[in-house]
Amino acid sequence: MNGVVYKSTGSWYSVKAEDGVFYQCRIKGRFRIKDIKNTNPIAVGDGVSFELEKSGNGVIFDIHERKNYIIRKSVNLSKQTHIIASNIDIAFLVVTLNNPPTLTAFIDRFLVTAEAYSIRTILLFNKIDTYTPEELDEIKYLAATYRQIGYECLGISAITHKNIDKLKELMQNNTCVISGHSGVGKSTLINAIAPELNLKTAALSVQFQQGQHTTTFAQMYDLDFGGRIIDTPGIKGFGMVDIEKEELTDYFPEFFRLKSECKFNNCLHIDEPKCAVKTALENDLISWSRYKNYLQILKGEEEHYRTDEGEEES
Repeated sequence: MNGVVYKSTGSWYSVKAEDGVFYQCRIKGRFRIKDIKNTNPIAVGDGVSFELEKSGNGVIFDIHERKNYIIRKSVNLSKQTHIIASNIDIAFLVVTLNNPPTLTAFIDRFLVTAEAYSIRTILLFNKIDTYTPEELDEIKYLAATYRQIGYECLGISAITHKNIDKLKELMQNNTCVISGHSGVGKSTLINAIAPELNLKTAALSVQFQQGQHTTTFAQMYDLDFGGRIIDTPGIKGFGMVDIEKEELTDYFPEFFRLKSECKFNNCLHIDEPKCAVKTALENDLISWSRYKNYLQILKGEEEHYRTDEGEEES
């Protein structure tokens, strides 16, 4: 039988078969360790083949070829990689200015990975109903920075439902993944999109401005207006996986557009002469924060993120 993985708990997988019936499946023993370097050999969104046992449960014996996936390296387990979701049409990255803060380093690492696997990404600036006029100006500036590069941005509120209808139009007939830090409002947003799902939510920790990890495992849901949505656990950091230094510039679209104008074909845009990217940077045609984050990734530095006290660390 063939089906699609809708939920993964690490040892059991909920698979929707072609006939629409859900089966609880596990991985065949030998298959589990074969060429697997990820913490999760099977991800939500994977197409799989499985056979039924007498118990009514299934045993997965094959993963179908993935068209793409979002993968990250854990900040705390640097040797482990984790596939967040696979076979994605659109990735929505939920961004909040504060409560909790989403730094551009996190945004850019997510975007680079999405670019590497040709996944259309849309930035959702959530909780815009909570911001002061000055904070809204910051959001508009940040959105303008990414729109100039070519990324779609949408200001939303999961509470007041601002632009939720626009979001639903984007999602229609697509398989979408919702990602972001804990506490940015992913589950609340999904409830606004599809109230019938009634996902568990929790208030943000006032003391630490962090989310409560209400989503423990990635899970996909069918939407009654067409399409599917994948809810994912909150991510603290986004470690890069399998991107060569020479390739990195290709995944920054504004750098890639200028690459042919650099003197050297293999220009890394650091201190090479006649570098079109550095010239554009000096003329404020490229975001300095993007360039700073590019250098951080290029040098293999760990991502900086906010601590509970609000200071940055890596």
